[in-house]
Amino acid sequence: MNEALTPRDDIVPIESPAVWLGRDMAARNDWMYPLSRADISELEEAIARVRARGLEMLELQREDFKLPKLGAVLTGIRHELIDGRGFALIRGMPVDRWSREDIALAFWGMGRYLGEAIMQNRKGHVLGHVTDIGVDVDNPRFRGYQSAANLIPHTDIASDLVALLCLRPAKSGGLSMIASASAIHNVILERRPDLARVLSAPYFVDRREEVPEGKKPYYSLPVFNRHAGKTTVVYIRRFVESAQRFEEVPRLTDAQVEAMDLIDELAFDDDIRLDMDFRPGDIQIVNNLITLHSRTAYEDWPEPDRRRHLLRLWFAVQEGWPLPDVYFDRYEADAHGRPRGVTVPGIPPVAALEPV
Repeated sequence: MNEALTPRDDIVPIESPAVWLGRDMAARNDWMYPLSRADISELEEAIARVRARGLEMLELQREDFKLPKLGAVLTGIRHELIDGRGFALIRGMPVDRWSREDIALAFWGMGRYLGEAIMQNRKGHVLGHVTDIGVDVDNPRFRGYQSAANLIPHTDIASDLVALLCLRPAKSGGLSMIASASAIHNVILERRPDLARVLSAPYFVDRREEVPEGKKPYYSLPVFNRHAGKTTVVYIRRFVESAQRFEEVPRLTDAQVEAMDLIDELAFDDDIRLDMDFRPGDIQIVNNLITLHSRTAYEDWPEPDRRRHLLRLWFAVQEGWPLPDVYFDRYEADAHGRPRGVTVPGIPPVAALEPV
């Protein structure tokens, strides 16, 4: 067997604050941070300074968006995301009274305290829009966030952190759920060490038409990757299944399918998952390397200006965990060895205020 495809034998339980159960987190609120009036005033003052200087959003650096007190809170949240539980919820951005441009500036400016925003798709979007534009989620040219379909537990493609800002919720449904991939790893290792080994060997994954120069339209990567004493996760089942459209990709084995079934089962388990019902102004941030997220299907409002709409940012974080070289067959690395997002030759970054 090719050494690169050989399951690891040195799989060990993860011991980390990132190993948590949703039932425990649901009984706590230390992972929530409600914005105070003083925080909102700081944001409004920072927005006014940016406007007075005539700065474009893509130009903004952290020093351009000074948040004397909230900035320290966001720095603490970043540390908790990287080396703690791996998720946070910031509540209370006044999206009902701010303009879309001010909302985007505040979201982007806060993000500068978390990391470097990176591109999310082949169009170069660094400010993403999670809303239903009527696509078929199983069409390999599109991605799940562009539909109202249920999204099974997954990680996003190419980032350290993922942040979602709720502008408007759906008429019904659209419940966000997250789960500790580290906790799921440990349960699988305890119950089914054979499947833990399967998940430590590469799966083939579809690039969904977002192909960097010189790369194949698919790549291979284990679901669980242990490197430098840390275990991270890469899991997008729909992309694994759609990679089967390529004749040269090996067929999924029964064990690989069984292992993915077990991940999905555990991620939806009542004890393991944590439900979040997004309110307007909520910002959910997850460490994409250690957290699975999913969403129930939803029914939207018929009026376009009432439909479910989230803004999204992906971040590379310089002080993030070291990653194995195999990650960068898909992600490519920036100058600091972090994921660069979805990079397509000749496509510049775009921060549109509406879905395009």
